[in-house]
Amino acid sequence: MTLIERARRGEITEEIKVVAEEEGINPELLRDRIARGEAIIPKNKKRELKRLVGIGKGLRTKINANVGTSSDYTDPEEEVKKAKVAEEAGADTVMDLSTGGDLREIRRRIIQAVGIPVGTVPVYQAAVEAARKGRGIVSMTEDDMFRVIEEHARDGVDFMTVHAGVTLSTLERLKNEGRIMDVVSRGGAFLLVWMIANEKENPLYEKFDRLIEIAREYEVTLSLGDGFRPGALLDATDRSQLQELILLGELAQRAQDAGVQVMIEGPGHVPIHQIEMNIKLEKEICHGAPFYVLGPVVTDIAPGYDHITSAIGGAIAAAAGADFLCYVTPSEHLSLPDAEEVREGVIAAKIAAHAGDLAKGIPSAWEKEKEMGIARKKLDWKKQFSLAIDPEKAKKIREKRSPSIPEVCTMCGEYCAIRLLKEALKK
Repeated sequence: MTLIERARRGEITEEIKVVAEEEGINPELLRDRIARGEAIIPKNKKRELKRLVGIGKGLRTKINANVGTSSDYTDPEEEVKKAKVAEEAGADTVMDLSTGGDLREIRRRIIQAVGIPVGTVPVYQAAVEAARKGRGIVSMTEDDMFRVIEEHARDGVDFMTVHAGVTLSTLERLKNEGRIMDVVSRGGAFLLVWMIANEKENPLYEKFDRLIEIAREYEVTLSLGDGFRPGALLDATDRSQLQELILLGELAQRAQDAGVQVMIEGPGHVPIHQIEMNIKLEKEICHGAPFYVLGPVVTDIAPGYDHITSAIGGAIAAAAGADFLCYVTPSEHLSLPDAEEVREGVIAAKIAAHAGDLAKGIPSAWEKEKEMGIARKKLDWKKQFSLAIDPEKAKKIREKRSPSIPEVCTMCGEYCAIRLLKEALKK
């Protein structure tokens, strides 16, 4: 029996107890939300996690960090390091998106290296293996796809992205739409190329019940991928994106009815004024299923700073009800990120998630703000560092220049407003 089925029977499982305590909410409330499909706890039954993560309604906004090799840059050690750096910086999950080197070995090493949920996109491996055989991506078979999906599940993957909403009908919408960027989802593109060449429907959609069986057997959470997510602001919220979202809502309900946990993946490039609408659409169409968004990036003209453009979008999305933010690094659209850029991406996403949690009224988020305000009034630097999202950087910046009066900082020095008023009130 799966977690969602046990929740429907009224059982408060150990996972629910642990997550409820961490989130500071009533376990019965969390159980009800899991039963309804409004919250999830991704955990493969074959894997032990050091930290369970709850994603969904009423919970803190979570963040994911992507790692993984590319066909141009293959260094397993570097990717394991990046996964550890992401976890240490505060990522709630990591995804291995490797397409270069020994994909099985890299995935297994990342799973062993971190104690948080790990996600993958199995179709990457299926496509890469077909290409390596010299027959090209289009030669992968339906059985290849499902074989790899089961392999990932057996390895202990906690959640996996499956682009089951990429269909022949959504492809027609795309052709008629006239997008600037067409498709930027790598998994979505792999499947579309296969479908066009083979003149067949997407097996992940056509044989969705087979996918459900695997997910159910291993207790894998399905992350229904947005293969038609916009890759340019001018493509946002178009007909192909929305048709895919409608399909994902239907598929999510089928999976939930079968006892499988589900979340929905959302758009990556969205102008600020459309973000709230996108979140509300997903919540309505997908009956409150957790929403996992990439960014969203709010402008296309800031390469090198897309951790900032996505943090702006992520904060607005989280405030509007998004549950899970996929980080973006400064390298987005430019290069495979290094470990420091992974760290920057995680910190930026954490800031966005916390800002969103304040808007959502999450009590623990407001408690931290209260503690920081008190620490600043007291000029308690040690406490301020402990509360900071990035304590190391905060401390380093303060220590860069020594103030003439130890209790203040060099921004104001002897004219520190807090110190002046404190002294005046004493008199």
